[in-house]
Amino acid sequence: MGLLTFCLNVTLDGCVDHQAGIADDETHAFFTRLMDEHGAMLWGRVTYEMMESYWPAVARGDLDAPPMIRQWALKLEVKPKYVASSTRADFPWTNSRHISSDLRTGVQALKDATPEGVLLGSGELAAELDRMDLIDEYQFLVHPRIAGRGPTLHQSGLPSARRLKLVSATPLANGVIVTHYRRDG
Repeated sequence: MGLLTFCLNVTLDGCVDHQAGIADDETHAFFTRLMDEHGAMLWGRVTYEMMESYWPAVARGDLDAPPMIRQWALKLEVKPKYVASSTRADFPWTNSRHISSDLRTGVQALKDATPEGVLLGSGELAAELDRMDLIDEYQFLVHPRIAGRGPTLHQSGLPSARRLKLVSATPLANGVIVTHYRRDG
């Protein structure tokens, strides 16, 4: 069974808006390596639609992009992508699959079938899966920014606090700190 790893960008004040952080070659290289280490991606419908609206065009060469961005797009194109959605069933982007069964059952089956692990990149879906105790690891890229606005993690709350064990904390040259935690108990 593979681990489910939740990874997301977050500012110092907890904002998880994808536009609030630093998007440079260094952060893209980190996410590309992380994606390479995992067997599949998992998103909610909203994140899938945001990704689907941009990355396939970059992979096809329809949009100009720096080499690091294009590399991410090409790797993302072939990576298995799973989408949890109760409102949409058709996901035409290459290698996209719908988790159509019960969310807990579907995600557990995905973890069981993916020994390399699953990389989760949707905040709202993560909150739901966290309530189900399905997330095994957390990797946050903490950006040296204070957004002063925007969505935060677990806005809808959790039934209890999560105890985590620090695996590593690695500073990047751009000031971002990559934190890696594992569930503790």
